[in-house]
Amino acid sequence: MRTVFMFSGQGAQYAGMGKDLYQNHSVAKEIFDRADEVLGYSIKDICFQDEEKLGETEFAQPAILTMSIAAMKVLEEQGVRAEMTAGLSLGEYSAYVASGAMEFEEAVALVQKRGKFMAEAVPSGEGAMYAIIGLDTELVEEACKEAVDAGLGLAIPANYNAPGQIVIAGAAKAVEKAAKLAKEKGAKLAVKLKVSGPFHTPMLDPAAKKLSVELRKLHMKPMHIPVYTNVDAQLVESEDQIIPILEKQIVSPVRFSDIIQKMYDKGADTFIELGPGKSLCGFVKRTVKGVSILNVEDCATLDKTMKKLHELV
Repeated sequence: MRTVFMFSGQGAQYAGMGKDLYQNHSVAKEIFDRADEVLGYSIKDICFQDEEKLGETEFAQPAILTMSIAAMKVLEEQGVRAEMTAGLSLGEYSAYVASGAMEFEEAVALVQKRGKFMAEAVPSGEGAMYAIIGLDTELVEEACKEAVDAGLGLAIPANYNAPGQIVIAGAAKAVEKAAKLAKEKGAKLAVKLKVSGPFHTPMLDPAAKKLSVELRKLHMKPMHIPVYTNVDAQLVESEDQIIPILEKQIVSPVRFSDIIQKMYDKGADTFIELGPGKSLCGFVKRTVKGVSILNVEDCATLDKTMKKLHELV
């Protein structure tokens, strides 16, 4: 059995996430308490009950990272270990914590700033993101190009999540037009996402510049679990590569479908999503066949996952 830990990205958050783990597992409680100390406010209160703040990028990012690492610690306490890891967008930071390259305290403080920089980079309403479901990659890219050629601004694929599941982002009018064109070309759905900006596009260059300053303050350590990066779906060879990768990651498309395929090609047969929701489980299901797909976000999913893992051994 070759196990993957996958970490959720922004958009998966919901009020109440992590509360069950916090109340029932001391290792999860410790992670939330450590996050509170670093951030100077109660991230657990935000996770457990503050839907409004969870909708704000500045709070959503540290909340998701904290809850994801808490879920991982609970699973590791049960004796489960990963042989490779990756995360979607924000989730890549959780993956570096899991790998040992990044200290949890530094990571949670960093993503709080990352969220703030991203929210500040593009004024509210000027950017947008849409999920395009059920359309070939080439046709999604074609729809974006046609919207750009119409002079409406930037529109590009931002997340290649799975076959038939691509997120586009850019200037609000351009992306809206591209989404309409995608529907005309045969997309089953074009859904506007509840995010505050055009993530993973060059429109976030101002955020990338600010983030670069903070990244260079990090104390990176050797990785003990291989990480696949969003930027090009390649294996990160050493901790020295991480800072340059994360500088690019904020403005580059996410290649998650390729990451899943690369892990599968390396023998991964058990994919476990850690964090809120099951979006990444869905991406794996769309991308590869014949693998076990599990998740841990509360005590019920932990029990279900452990039962399944015992059956697989």
